Amino acid sequence: MKNSYITNLNLRGVDLGLLIFRIGISALMLTHGVPKLIKFFGPEELTFGDPLGFGPEFTFTFAVLAEFVCAVFIIFGFLTRFAAIPLVITMAVAALIVHMPDGFGRQELPLLYFFGFLCIVFTGGGKYSLDFLISKRKK
Repeated sequence: MKNSYITNLNLRGVDLGLLIFRIGISALMLTHGVPKLIKFFGPEELTFGDPLGFGPEFTFTFAVLAEFVCAVFIIFGFLTRFAAIPLVITMAVAALIVHMPDGFGRQELPLLYFFGFLCIVFTGGGKYSLDFLISKRKK
């Protein structure tokens, strides 16, 4: 019996896995980013936490950019590693500061996003990304 599924590294499979992971985790993040984007442009007065002392406007703007703009960039694989960094920061703050008093039940989701986007920081977008197409054209 061939153990190719255990020992053989299939790069096409790795790149396809990265594509599925990238799109999946970022699409799920958009379910948090889109409501913030709507609120950002909406008529209501801004009320948002300020866990790091930068001011609620800056904190909310950073969250919108991370959870919407960066998530869209990652879906397309554009500036993938750089786009994942604000999401790592946002999710670390959410898990370790904002939801710390609430217990692990409220920390779990931001921690899952944190580790997922941290993996993307290290792996990049893979072969099926705009980053790959752009780097291929430059060569």
